[in-house]
Parts: sequence; C-alpha cells; structure tokens
Amino acid sequence: MSGNYAKRSRTRAKDTGPPLTGADEKAILRGFLDYLRNAVADKVEGVSEPQVRTGGVPSGTNLLGLVKHLAFVERFYFLGEDVGDWRTTMRPSAQDTVDSVLAGYRATVERANQVIDACPDLARPSPRPPRRGQAPSMRWVLVHMIEETGRHAGHADILREQIDGSTGR
Repeated sequence: MSGNYAKRSRTRAKDTGPPLTGADEKAILRGFLDYLRNAVADKVEGVSEPQVRTGGVPSGTNLLGLVKHLAFVERFYFLGEDVGDWRTTMRPSAQDTVDSVLAGYRATVERANQVIDACPDLARPSPRPPRRGQAPSMRWVLVHMIEETGRHAGHADILREQIDGSTGR
C-alpha cells in the first residue's frame, strides 16, 4: 500500500446509505430527494473562496454554480417559476456567497417541500410556468428531480475531492 493511499483514506468521511423513509410513495420519493439535496449542500459547506467558484473541469462547472443551478431547477419544477436562460443558472455572480447561495437553496427546498406535501395525488400536474405547455405529473417531477440532483451530487463529489480530498457524504 502506498503512503499516498493511506493518507487519503484518513480523510474519507463515513459514507451514509440511503434513507429509510415512510411507507407511502410520496414519502419515499421525497426522502430520497431530501437525502440528495443535503448531500449537495454538504459538499459546498466549508469550501473557501475562490475554490467554491473555481471550475474543476473544462466546462467551468463549480460547486457554487451547481447549488445555484439546482435552486433554479427546484423553482422551475415545483414552484412554476420560469427560467430565461438555463446556461446562466450555473454561473454564480460576484455577489453570490456560499452563505447566500445555500440559504437560497434551502429556502427554495422548503417551499418545494410544501408544494410536494400539499399534493394529494402524484398523478396530478405539477406547477408550470405560463406558456410552457402541459405540466408533467408530480410523480414525474419527483423522479426527475431525484435524477437531476443525484447527477449533480456526483459532480459535487468529484469537485470537492479535487479541492481538498474530502470524500463521502
């Protein structure tokens, strides 16, 4: 075993498994989504400037941009807010800070969870911005948001490991 491997294994956080959630479909889907939302937010906490906004791959994807983007996606699908240009949702502004982006994301998640909790039937349409066509079902949105958030949680895992070697959830 090389010394480099031994050193890295000491920085490895205990990985947590998926949640044991409620008995009905909505509780299970929301439980998994909340689990992934927390994983993304946790990856940003404790990262200093400028590392939190420094692109770790040629596309420029960065931790702060991922969280900002996910807040836009949550507002689009759960709150019916329109997005003018999706490409800009990944770019934090100079005024964005870790605290402000995380607070915005958490507030958006709280509002989204209120919409999810109030939905009596997952076959019902989700909120939809005006002029966007027929809304998908809340079930579809929950599954899509698990996929979207999980995908970006994986990106955040890689970016965080590049910054300081931190791994795990």
